[in-house]
Amino acid sequence: MMTDPQNAPVGLMISAPSSGTGKTTVMLGLLRALSEDGLEVQPYKSGPDYIDPAFHRAACGRASFNLDTWAMGPQLLGAVAGKSAGADICVAEGSMGLYDGVATAGQSGFGSSAETALRMGWPVVLVVDVSGQAQSAAAAALGFRMYNPDVPFAGVILNRVASPRHERLARLGMEQAGLTVLGALPRRGDLTLPERHLGLIQAVEHPDLEAAIVGYAEFLRAHVDLEAIKQAARSKGQPLGGGALPQPPAQRIALAQDAAFSFAYPHLVEGWRAAGAEVLPFSPLADEAPDAQADLVWLPGGYPELHAGRLADADVFRAGVRKHAETRPVHGECGGYMALGETLIDKEGVSHRMVGLLGLVTSYEKRKLHLGYRRVNLLAPALGYDVGAQLFGHEFHYSTILEQPDLPLAEVTDADRNAVVETGSRRGNVTGTFFHLITADEGQA
Repeated sequence: MMTDPQNAPVGLMISAPSSGTGKTTVMLGLLRALSEDGLEVQPYKSGPDYIDPAFHRAACGRASFNLDTWAMGPQLLGAVAGKSAGADICVAEGSMGLYDGVATAGQSGFGSSAETALRMGWPVVLVVDVSGQAQSAAAAALGFRMYNPDVPFAGVILNRVASPRHERLARLGMEQAGLTVLGALPRRGDLTLPERHLGLIQAVEHPDLEAAIVGYAEFLRAHVDLEAIKQAARSKGQPLGGGALPQPPAQRIALAQDAAFSFAYPHLVEGWRAAGAEVLPFSPLADEAPDAQADLVWLPGGYPELHAGRLADADVFRAGVRKHAETRPVHGECGGYMALGETLIDKEGVSHRMVGLLGLVTSYEKRKLHLGYRRVNLLAPALGYDVGAQLFGHEFHYSTILEQPDLPLAEVTDADRNAVVETGSRRGNVTGTFFHLITADEGQA
């Protein structure tokens, strides 16, 4: 693997002016094409997205990790960057638009993809949707290039090109602006991934993900200069800390893993395993009980609302979790929190009984978006941390709380320190949160 003198891995950031421009399909096609060329590729996701890393892994065979400059301090960023050991090249996928972040800094920044690129020294490949414009697309791309001249910039990929004439005009504009065109992708209606309200469907739900990724790679080979992209990869980033991944909350962790519960951050699970913890997967949808020898049961987020009927009928799962909670801790995040509650009401208004270890009642009948970073001050021990621990996480769901009668687990605010009502809950050995844990305050370490 090539590295710079500061041991930062060489790589690229695939970003765009906004969401919906096609950067995920470009990312997946590029990961597969580079892998087919014999390169060991390490994927990353900039920001707190829960879904994309599983698609990345399917495309190149290596686990993908989140790099988050708002939630992660320099030590954790360094530890996650260290997961590229043995790779020839890193490819990161940005979130939203290149410069989109929050207004108030977190542990090391504002959470934008531009910050990640700058920190790692990875040049930006900007995927530009040129629909409805030609030379004018260059003015927008040049604005992204010059908004922060310190951000390294490799060039642009023109996407959704309507015709050869359209491509010539768009290329002319980019050349006049001094921007390198790395490829031009014709408009194709089949190059989209299925979506639902949190973004993409999960990788495990895609009807034929392998065929889709093969198609993306073939499309990129035909229309993108892969050799130029390989040559653009580099790193001249800031020195990275040599920290460790988060420590496990227990020695034996029963982790729910199926189509209803899959949003566990990869760096957390990797950190647990690296520290010697046993991760014991089980499937609530298959009506499996958690391992009886587990020290902790952890239900991550996901889509329990899509499987509420099956979960309501999963008597073995319910009994196993309730038995565990009599003597040992159980924790649920977002979808896992709802599953530990009393009732989940689906979008049709049908009520489904859940595990009932907490009094939480949630509803999808009237959707309301809850989205953003979360600062957390624990009011009780949880997640492997003591009272008073300062945590950083992310919340993204459309459910509405109808009842939250148990003691609050934490004081929770958004990125700007405004209080939010989703405080989480605690009852006996059971805790739950709507935020997905990313890490703790590095200043407490």
